[in-house]
Amino acid sequence: MSGIRSVACTPRVELREGWQFATAAAGSTPDRRQDWNWQPASVPGTAASALRDAGQWTWDDPRTLDAEDFWWRLHLVESGAATLGFDGIATLADVWLDGKPLLGSDNMFVAHRVAVELNGNHELLIRCRALAPELAIRRPRPRWRVPMLRDQQLRWFRTSLLGRTPGWSPACPPIGPWRPVWIEMGAPAVGEATLDIGVEGDNGIVDVVLESGDDIESAILIFERDEQRVVSGLERHDGRWLGRLIVNNPVLWWPHTHGEPALYRAWLELVVAGVAVRLDLGQRGFRTIRIDRDAGDFRVMVNGVDVFCRGACWTPLDAVSLNAPAEAYETAVDQVCDAGMNMLRVAGPTVYEADALYEAMDRAGILLWQDLMFANMDYPEEPGFVAGVVTEVEQELARLKPHACLALVCGNSEGEQQAAMGSAPRERWSPALFHETLAALVEARGIAYTPSSAHGGAFPHAANCGASSYYGVGAYLRPLEDARRAEVRFASECLAFANIPEESGLPGGPAARVHHPAWKARSPRDLGAGWDFDDVRDHYVQRLFGIDPAALRVSDHERYVALGQFASGEVMARVFSEWRRARSLTRGGLIWFLRDLWPGAGWGVIDAEGRPKPCYYVLRRALAPVAISISDEGVNGLAIHVVNDRGARLEARVELSLFREGRIAVGRGSADVEVDAHTAIELAATDLLDGFFDLSFAYRFGPPMADVIHVALVQRADGAPIADAFFHPLGHAVTRGATPGLAAEVIAASATGPAVLQVGSDAFAQAVRIEVAGFRPSDNYFDLAPGQQRLIELHALPTRRAGSARGSLTALNSTTTARFEVA
Repeated sequence: MSGIRSVACTPRVELREGWQFATAAAGSTPDRRQDWNWQPASVPGTAASALRDAGQWTWDDPRTLDAEDFWWRLHLVESGAATLGFDGIATLADVWLDGKPLLGSDNMFVAHRVAVELNGNHELLIRCRALAPELAIRRPRPRWRVPMLRDQQLRWFRTSLLGRTPGWSPACPPIGPWRPVWIEMGAPAVGEATLDIGVEGDNGIVDVVLESGDDIESAILIFERDEQRVVSGLERHDGRWLGRLIVNNPVLWWPHTHGEPALYRAWLELVVAGVAVRLDLGQRGFRTIRIDRDAGDFRVMVNGVDVFCRGACWTPLDAVSLNAPAEAYETAVDQVCDAGMNMLRVAGPTVYEADALYEAMDRAGILLWQDLMFANMDYPEEPGFVAGVVTEVEQELARLKPHACLALVCGNSEGEQQAAMGSAPRERWSPALFHETLAALVEARGIAYTPSSAHGGAFPHAANCGASSYYGVGAYLRPLEDARRAEVRFASECLAFANIPEESGLPGGPAARVHHPAWKARSPRDLGAGWDFDDVRDHYVQRLFGIDPAALRVSDHERYVALGQFASGEVMARVFSEWRRARSLTRGGLIWFLRDLWPGAGWGVIDAEGRPKPCYYVLRRALAPVAISISDEGVNGLAIHVVNDRGARLEARVELSLFREGRIAVGRGSADVEVDAHTAIELAATDLLDGFFDLSFAYRFGPPMADVIHVALVQRADGAPIADAFFHPLGHAVTRGATPGLAAEVIAASATGPAVLQVGSDAFAQAVRIEVAGFRPSDNYFDLAPGQQRLIELHALPTRRAGSARGSLTALNSTTTARFEVA
């Protein structure tokens, strides 16, 4: 249903309790079900989650789930006319009620409803047939191969690639009722409601269509926010109730980086057979979104304002069950906001997400790039296949359309790129399914559409035209300067590294070693490649620090891990700082994976348990709505960049400090700046100093003036810190010879709020790390200038033990540790 949350006269009840599941050999039939070992199961869920809950499956289980049949059954006690709903069953499914066929499905993304007559005790039975025998049937070969897949014939089946890409996802393919199964008793007195929300001039426009039976006597649509309430009546026409509501000068919805994600509460008040009924339509927002593609651009405009989109590609919070409670989505989206991100992409190799995610994104102000669930493959265009796809997409569009967060729909993930890289002729790069059929479905609903995640230019993955998968910095081992040289317009995915988590996020914990099979089994890789993404990370460790990672791994594994933890975040931060410059052509970038699918050094910036990795903290300083950075412009010196995404003018001061040997102050300068809302400025660093100084060490007429350059952005009125950044003319290489004197002290503690930790250093301290059991610091892995102090909040975790906790403060260039205690 589009927009309806509940219907009081015909309540929908999810069938969550009382399910059992059983496994059987491929080709099993219901007449043998009494012979099987039935065990309790949770629905919605999958075969892997049921086995996991029963203690019969782990991450490292070699079991081939696609080779087995899986069954679910429920004893149902109801009487009367009813509707049974199945919101998604993966993948080849048959359903029986009391031994009689109820429905068959071959698309895990399609929802089904069946009218039934119940009269007491009933058995509901679901079979999910083994996919492997179907994949073995000979079918026409694809016109190009997909290296990440072992079985190229998956293209014939509407199912997720999760669990079927052994280079990067755990072997738990979705099988079973992964979306809710529900029942509605009685004949529905109220049908579906659809909302079309837009902005015309200074007015917010809401068109509503309510499908209905004959019992509705009146209908009123209401939108409300704070003290503003707007009411509009609906009129009956050809068996439906139609209406238009106009909100004068509505408060607009913005991404949180640029303004307030304002929402209105919406509902319908009906009289049905003399009974007052309220239909909750959720929280809805008014905004305009347009994609400007002129001259190869890919500019996302919200309410007429250019938005630099930054974020990541979403992955399921639980890769096994594909389900999570609403509060888990809320927490995950809060982390996205805290990272300074403003867009998430739900990518084609995964699954359409639960309403709880999209609702959380609406509330938080996170834009949505929504792929349709197609990726890389040469999909068939037979009429039967296309008809099923059309049903799937129509259902998803009806669900997504009312959400303020929806920015655009994308036909597939890397389909055109894969065709081009797979040597398919040019005419094969643009299949009619994505360029005509699905394009027409999406655009008819007024939603921005792009046919593939990499599309435009001389070839689909050309970075300098349209959206592309940009891995120049990353998998292709290009220097950091390539982020500018490639003239990236919009990176729909980028910056994939094997990001090392804290010790708790590794298989094997503190004893984990990068060369161990347990680590390597979860290192993401392309099948058949002679390298993995650990190698990519190590390449940039070498570039940044000038050391041999392989040798360091042998001699000092702990330091090898520490440098790797920092390096991937530093590379990501540098790239995004480059892309956010005032003169940059880049309109956005989405990191490939927000969160790991399983414990290990995966692509995510958050580990599989939801804990931020070290790279998350380094990255978020570059993604903040108000940020400052330094770039090396060669013989033109250093440039200072200030970005202000906020909706208000920024009046601040830029303070420049120069240090030799990481400790001795050798120069200072400052300048007042004013940065208009939603803009960025660029300053020459030498303009802050009295005279010319070779700050970038480009001319090399003598030793460098400074080896640490610090720039701080502070409030002009009171000097309060806003953001800062560092530059190292001699590079990032660090030793632990000139040890900074670190200091840490808890200056405030509260039984209800966070403790406050004051940290400082008498010399430059690199990647300062705070560790304290039971607490999460508000910032971590940050640099400190000599004499600089920072206040860090320590938030207690639910797992915190009673009593005081001891913490430590270390730095990448320090051999000593500062200790502190939290009461």
